[in-house]
Amino acid sequence: MKENKLLRAARLTSLVALAAASIGGASLAHAAGSIPNKTLVYCSEGSPAGFDPAQYTTGTDFTANTFTVYNRLVEFERGGTKVEPGLAQSWDVSPDGKTYTFHLRHGVKFQTTSFFKPTREFNADDVVFTFDRMLNPNNAFRKAYPVSFPYFTDMGLDKLIAKVEKVDPYTVKFTLNEPNAPFIQNMAMEFASILSAEYADQLMKAGKAADINQNPVGTGPFIFKSYTKDATIRFDGNPDYWKPGAVKLSKLIFSITPDASVRVQKLKRDECQVMTYPRPADIAPLKAEPTIAMPSQPGFNLGYLSYNVEHKPLDKLEVREALDMAINKKAIIDSVYQGAGQAATNPMPPTQWSYDKSLKANPYDPAKAKALLAKAGLSSGFEITLWAMPVQRAYNPNARLMAE
Repeated sequence: MKENKLLRAARLTSLVALAAASIGGASLAHAAGSIPNKTLVYCSEGSPAGFDPAQYTTGTDFTANTFTVYNRLVEFERGGTKVEPGLAQSWDVSPDGKTYTFHLRHGVKFQTTSFFKPTREFNADDVVFTFDRMLNPNNAFRKAYPVSFPYFTDMGLDKLIAKVEKVDPYTVKFTLNEPNAPFIQNMAMEFASILSAEYADQLMKAGKAADINQNPVGTGPFIFKSYTKDATIRFDGNPDYWKPGAVKLSKLIFSITPDASVRVQKLKRDECQVMTYPRPADIAPLKAEPTIAMPSQPGFNLGYLSYNVEHKPLDKLEVREALDMAINKKAIIDSVYQGAGQAATNPMPPTQWSYDKSLKANPYDPAKAKALLAKAGLSSGFEITLWAMPVQRAYNPNARLMAE
């Protein structure tokens, strides 16, 4: 390949890498139905648990379905957190902040696959079905295929949304129980991907409701073709995608490669052109490779230590401040992340809209930490139990070492 191969280190940035390499910006370079005859192989870090984004919470699952097969009413701009129109071309908010009216895009087609051929275009029925399934325990499809919706419920949307109504074929109204500042941002998240009500009806009639998690149908840039567990996921470019000229690939292949060192070797041999989650120790050598591009930005993840303030002496502010000042963040970044991280100063990462750059973190100061403990009557120290995350993540590659 003449193009540089791409690699990303952080979770959200890795998703953006795939989008940048495969989807591109909306332009008129290619007419609908005319997709460049190009293939991209993406070395992913694991197998998805399924293809119904409402059921899952991990980046591995979302990368394999949300950013390929589906769209949402509103979407985050590529590489950032600004919300832009998606399947809704505009929306209105009532003065009291409790009613959101979405005006849907006309002419959007659901994908034609070997297992589903739509007879109509996307409309309000699909939006109502998508959210009623998560909101209403008596929804017929939810009864036929009973699953949980962890992101939707953990964010409290099951309590926040009072009702979702079809106003007309291209208008949907959400009524909330109270105003909610990040509601629009929440609608851009992966779990809010819009499903086909017509496809759900077809599965219900065939007694195969669970197939929605195995054979996905959406309005997105790529059409699902096949999945071989722990091996490959294959997609075709969607010739009917509603963003003219946006689909730059005729074939997108996920090469599932759990071992990070093997992903690196595949990248070097051009067996894949994009990979995620290098080992921190591999980042410096990869940066030295002339044919590998490693653009980066801060991730959307944050590692933190939390305290159970119902346990003494953690109920004392001085003790918590002392522990904070006793943590050598630089040593953690050097040893756990091999320098591929940054010290947090906020409860939010800098890529979030709610990040406050005026907030400053406590410095690493063991002497002041000891003085605070003495002030709290604990000059001889005390014992607590630390729990460390037992799994490896790109944003925390070695939680046990971090805890130690």
